[in-house]
Amino acid sequence: MRRKIPSTAALIAFEAAARHGSFTRAADELALTQSAICRQIGGLETFLGLALFRRSRRGVQLTEAGQSYARRIAAQLDAVERDTLSVMGQQGAMSLELAVVPTFGTQWLVPRLKHFQAQHPQITLNLTNRTRPFLFADTDFDAAIYFGDGEWSGTEAHFLMPEDLQPVCSPALLPDGKPLDAEALAQMPLLQQTTRPYAWRQWFDALGMKVARDMTGPRLELFSMLAQAAEHGMGVALIPPFLIQRELAEGRLVLAHPQAYRSETRAYYLMIPERKVESAGLVAFRDWVAGEARVWRDQAGS
Repeated sequence: MRRKIPSTAALIAFEAAARHGSFTRAADELALTQSAICRQIGGLETFLGLALFRRSRRGVQLTEAGQSYARRIAAQLDAVERDTLSVMGQQGAMSLELAVVPTFGTQWLVPRLKHFQAQHPQITLNLTNRTRPFLFADTDFDAAIYFGDGEWSGTEAHFLMPEDLQPVCSPALLPDGKPLDAEALAQMPLLQQTTRPYAWRQWFDALGMKVARDMTGPRLELFSMLAQAAEHGMGVALIPPFLIQRELAEGRLVLAHPQAYRSETRAYYLMIPERKVESAGLVAFRDWVAGEARVWRDQAGS
């Protein structure tokens, strides 16, 4: 079925005229005559069945419908231009769109990406933060790294690493510089993470403790937010140490208790849609990131 879309030339002429508020200035920008702009916009109004401009001796002014349409068309033309420039700039290269859980991406993945670029200079990897699963069919993502159970409909899961949550806090909360015992820690303000709402309960359960207030306290979405809150003395946070190595090394955060909790059902995975599992670029990235994760697990003894 033929799409009901006006000509690109008419849309470009309309966007320029709407932006300048003048047919003459739009004609100058597009290197056309004013009459050509008038014809393009007149044809567009006929196609739409409504007036986009009010015309008078003093010039032209957008109608209410014209203002609304101009905003939408400008955004769509910008998107088409970005996509066109992206394709033109690739010149035979490959671009991969990857959704990544944020703190893992910034603290573990990004510092290693120069090695991937050195091995695969023809592949450009674009990263976008996503904290929860989504439908690949509704996005432009080629793959995702997420924390979960590895069950994601229509995808192939590749295990990367487990997650060991350990209590950390500002050294100011440890007056004598020694870690707290579990009973004392249970009385401290507990910082909660939105995507792991039962983390403290699971941590205390592993020690055989029931703590009534284990799900109370400020709730933050990202580990980076938890780290900042803990560093500023707001309470104790459960964070995988590998995501806060710099903060621990510099003494801005310290371990509040030696006990770590590892989920038996959830871990970090690379998820690839089944329709893309044979993509050469994704195969290269899959093999590289799986190898990096394997080296990390060996070094960490995980």
